[in-house]
Amino acid sequence: MKFKSYVAFAVVAPFFMGVSAGWAQTSGHRMVSPNDLKWADVPSLPPGAKIAVIEGPMSDPVPFTVRLKFPANYNIPAHWHPAVERVTVISGTFNMGVGDTLDKQKSTALPPGHMMILQPKTNHFAWTKDEVVVQLNGTGPWGVTYVNPADDPRKK
Repeated sequence: MKFKSYVAFAVVAPFFMGVSAGWAQTSGHRMVSPNDLKWADVPSLPPGAKIAVIEGPMSDPVPFTVRLKFPANYNIPAHWHPAVERVTVISGTFNMGVGDTLDKQKSTALPPGHMMILQPKTNHFAWTKDEVVVQLNGTGPWGVTYVNPADDPRKK
């Protein structure tokens, strides 16, 4: 009887700890330092943004974690995503707002350590004064749809 209790605990415990059983069964873990990140251009954002994929892929229905780096004086026009977006500011001040157009007067300054959680298909925008690094967590498949299609850099 004792053996069955241990098996039941091993199967159920990950759910109580907020971890899926699938994750609990993977064979390893990763520790990532900022020096491990490999930065690349982001075709779905205006030129200048860089992305470093920590885990993913963003195109599959699985959790992902990426870092995004934005240069000073950068604007991201109003857009939305198909799933919940969790943005945590790592460095700099990221200015974000909700709405159909980029309106700096209707944004909130998010300094390091702050975050914003947006529900699917919420129109929002962002901008920077200085260089900013954020961490984006979500579940794929991921995408960016611009409120104004003319703002989409993939169509230029």
